[in-house]
Amino acid sequence: MRDKLYDLIGVGVGPFNLGLAALLDPVKEIDSLFFEQKEEFDWHPGMLIEGTRLQVPFMADLVTMADPTNPYSYLNYLKHQNRLYNFYFLQRLEMPRNEYNHYCQWAASKLESCRFGTKVVSVVPIGDPVQRYEVSVEHGESGEIETYFAKNIILGVGTVPSLPSPLKGMSEEDVFHSSTFLQHTERCKKAKSITVIGSGQSSAEIFRELLKERPDYGYSLNWVTRSQGFFPMEETRLSLEHFSPEYIDYFYDLPQDQKDEIFSGQQLLYKGISPHTITDIYNLLYEQSVGGKEMDVMLMPLTEINGLKQKEDESGYELECRQWQKNKSFLLDSEVVVAGTGYRPLIPDCLNDLKELIKWDDKGRYHVTKDYQLTLSRESTSTIFVHSGMQHTHGVGSTNLGLAVNRNKIIINELAGKDIYPVLEGNVFQQFEYRE
Repeated sequence: MRDKLYDLIGVGVGPFNLGLAALLDPVKEIDSLFFEQKEEFDWHPGMLIEGTRLQVPFMADLVTMADPTNPYSYLNYLKHQNRLYNFYFLQRLEMPRNEYNHYCQWAASKLESCRFGTKVVSVVPIGDPVQRYEVSVEHGESGEIETYFAKNIILGVGTVPSLPSPLKGMSEEDVFHSSTFLQHTERCKKAKSITVIGSGQSSAEIFRELLKERPDYGYSLNWVTRSQGFFPMEETRLSLEHFSPEYIDYFYDLPQDQKDEIFSGQQLLYKGISPHTITDIYNLLYEQSVGGKEMDVMLMPLTEINGLKQKEDESGYELECRQWQKNKSFLLDSEVVVAGTGYRPLIPDCLNDLKELIKWDDKGRYHVTKDYQLTLSRESTSTIFVHSGMQHTHGVGSTNLGLAVNRNKIIINELAGKDIYPVLEGNVFQQFEYRE
């Protein structure tokens, strides 16, 4: 047991908590630790497909939007990798996704506050009012349990893949979530038919990769979505201002029912496909159909999947589909099914001792204050901050990499009791509500 009281302990080290650790590194008055059960930082390893890139500019790195001079910036990483000129000649704002992962690994390896191979197994509130938290951590190799104490907690556990009920219970070699695509590429190459479900960026990238390799392996390929089309992400300049501190403030103050309704209609702000990916797909379709060549490729919007069953001869699966505009049902055969069906917020088991302390809404979601603190059911002088599970309170920007830096500024300032990183106003040209 360690009796030292840390100012902050982080649960999980994804991009958000890693960015927080990087911004806290020069702030000596705040003593922090961050625990991650993985042996090293590894961001969506199953989707690091060659040629994919982030959907945000490189300035949305771990620190730049708070402090461009911080040593953990992407540009400083490029300098240390001797790739500044390479990136300069690349002439684009987005970094490759696999380089973003490598950049984060580089930063994580230098931050002494980040401890990998350590799993937080419990967080217990101490005192009434709550004055601190007892954090039990299991070391991966030895299994040893060590106890730490923290004045405040920050949850950065992210999300987990969401697989719809009709797709559960099947062979994981044949029916799998898009997050594990790279682990299944050899299986896909041996398949006679593949179906990709979903119309977000992950589904589009997987379809593009399978379409690119289809002439070499000869499988039939389907792309199915219940959406009305394979639409691009809304990324015109004024639309992007929805990913701003000003819009978060505006959205937060709306009634919860109205927020839920607005958020459900904003999917193309965060779930659409990058235009360059759509262009790549169309170019491949065009080139593979030269001379009237039959491609055995089918793209089907307006189609929902209501069931999945294995064929009697075990040669594949039958997808029970319905074209919902015409209410027409049909069966679709496929040997492999890739589900690009998104993610859901994770409430980890280590929070079991906090469930009575944390306030929940009628849909089982966190109550989150504007400055990213969980609302608690009893008096507390200690705080639980949160990075995820708050789209219902803070809107479309809550998972945005660039806005995560602004969130970290707010959290650090709250911890310090003063402005370490000034939170600036006037970031957008729009005014989301009229003020005299």
